[in-house]
Amino acid sequence: MYADTQNDITRQVVRVAQLLLAYGAESDLVEEISQRLGKALGLASVEISISSNSLVLTSLVHGRCITTTRRIREHGINMTVICELQRICLLTEKGIYGLNEVRKRVSRIQPKSYPRRYLVPMIGLSCGSFCHLFGGDTMAVLITILASSVGMSVRLAIAKHHFNLLVNFAVTAFITTLVAQMGYHLQLTDTPKLPMAASVLMLVPGFPMINAISDMVKGHLNVGISRWGHATLLTVSSVIGITIAMQLGGLFL
Repeated sequence: MYADTQNDITRQVVRVAQLLLAYGAESDLVEEISQRLGKALGLASVEISISSNSLVLTSLVHGRCITTTRRIREHGINMTVICELQRICLLTEKGIYGLNEVRKRVSRIQPKSYPRRYLVPMIGLSCGSFCHLFGGDTMAVLITILASSVGMSVRLAIAKHHFNLLVNFAVTAFITTLVAQMGYHLQLTDTPKLPMAASVLMLVPGFPMINAISDMVKGHLNVGISRWGHATLLTVSSVIGITIAMQLGGLFL
């Protein structure tokens, strides 16, 4: 294998690893896919080191090493991208894709998300379902659906303008809690606390926490601690927004 070919393969493998990390894959999966893809394309071995915001990848062929470093910029969790990269790896291992085809497929990957007109009402229904499971009456469920739908609309609007995620969570929690307080101020329900608790469940960073624990259990302590810290900050931001809204609503008096 020529040095130029090794360079091209290394760049493609590290690009796949970069996308996997950027869209929320756990560290163990990133290592596995990178090594499998590299070997399927002709590399003797692939060694990868992952940190909280960067990765270093080294490829080896006939005693010749090439090392490259990439910075990781998070784009939010998107399992469609991760599944597509896994599919590319599998087809490469089967010999269906070569280097050029892998390059084309990876360059065409676009993150997909559900349309807003479907996402907002479904989030409202899911939070309303939690309120019902918690024992809320019909009016409490309706207030929860309204509050969480408004909150999700605010969250998507803020995300569209690329504000910091911590600011996004704090503002969303604030607006959602303000709307959910209707049960208190208008006395519309016998269970006014439940809408306030259920409507903000959409802000629980469950996936990052699961990834953090998985990374730490599998030996990637630095990445796991970083992800856990980020999930904790998101939770704290949500609590700050909820607390301010409750203070303004007079619920702490």
